[in-house]
Amino acid sequence: MAELRARRGMSQQVFADRIGKSKSWVDKVERGVRTLDRLSVIDTVAGALGVAPQLLLAGRTAPAPVTDVGAAVERVRAALARHDPPASVPAGPLLRQLDEQAGYAWAAYRNGQHPQVLRMLPDLLADSRHAGHTGPVDPPVLDLLVRVHRLTAQTLVKLGDAHLAWLAADRAMMTATRGDPVRIGRAAVTLAQVLRALRRGRLARTAALTAVRQLDPAAAQRDPPALALTGALLIEAALAAAGYGDAATAHDLTERAAPLAAADEPPDPDGITFGPTSVALARALTATHLGDHHRAVDLHRRATGQDGWRQLPAEHRAAHLIDITRSHLDLGDPDAAGRALLTADRTAPGETRTRPAARAALTAVLRAGPTPADVARLADTIGLTRP
Repeated sequence: MAELRARRGMSQQVFADRIGKSKSWVDKVERGVRTLDRLSVIDTVAGALGVAPQLLLAGRTAPAPVTDVGAAVERVRAALARHDPPASVPAGPLLRQLDEQAGYAWAAYRNGQHPQVLRMLPDLLADSRHAGHTGPVDPPVLDLLVRVHRLTAQTLVKLGDAHLAWLAADRAMMTATRGDPVRIGRAAVTLAQVLRALRRGRLARTAALTAVRQLDPAAAQRDPPALALTGALLIEAALAAAGYGDAATAHDLTERAAPLAAADEPPDPDGITFGPTSVALARALTATHLGDHHRAVDLHRRATGQDGWRQLPAEHRAAHLIDITRSHLDLGDPDAAGRALLTADRTAPGETRTRPAARAALTAVLRAGPTPADVARLADTIGLTRP
């Protein structure tokens, strides 16, 4: 609810007035103190936000079974493989609708609803291709194509298909290079993530830093989107350097990013999250990649105790908790790893129940020794059995 309200430029007070509630009520719902537990209220909230009630209910539904993911990925693959020209129709109304649908899909991604995103992607890919063929290739069309292909690539990385993600990321990058440095920067964030997933850390670092240089003029003018993108790209480059063991470069790049993070900001509609908490979490993950697990866990605990942690998208928090299990396990603390996975599952079930990385981490916890009952239940839910 908070993300959708912010995207529409409404303050908590304005939104409260529209739905006939107090500002305090809105604040409590957005902080998780209260829940949307009545259908009549959900309908009212959805109407004020201009979305279907099902979007607000998405977090309450069980994720799609893991067995459905493979078929859904194949439908995405088929959509990426199509190049046939569509029939000519007016593109204006279609473009507006598609931009809204892409926004809904990004909101689902930030909430860790990856099965839901997968179901949306084939139509989004086909329809955005349609818009690119039938209308003028102007900035709104380019923005749409980049948004949809970035979302496709990042979702596929989550699901362990980095090679197919590379195709989508490359298309986003090729589209983005037709102008605006901010558009290029957004595409480069995704490209760097895909290259890291493919274990091409040096290429990922180069892609991220090349985009940083293109953003330099706008960043020098203190343009907020350019500054946030520059910080996010520096973090991607730092994680890439840590992935191939270059501790000095990883440290330097993280320190370059830190002064740009003046305050934690909500993610923009294209899913770029950057602020002090993002930098702190990146420091923890670079320490994990470099094998400094004591430091990684210490940094992780400090970062997750900050107010900014709770403001991050559910996907970001759950993904970090899954990634930090590596340090817990390497320190011989499977109980802490199990607790991290349980918290991740409460935060964004789609992360733990569809990501191969989460299944691998949970398997390692099961192998480590006696398993707490709640961890065993999670394993059973996911379909894992104790080795």
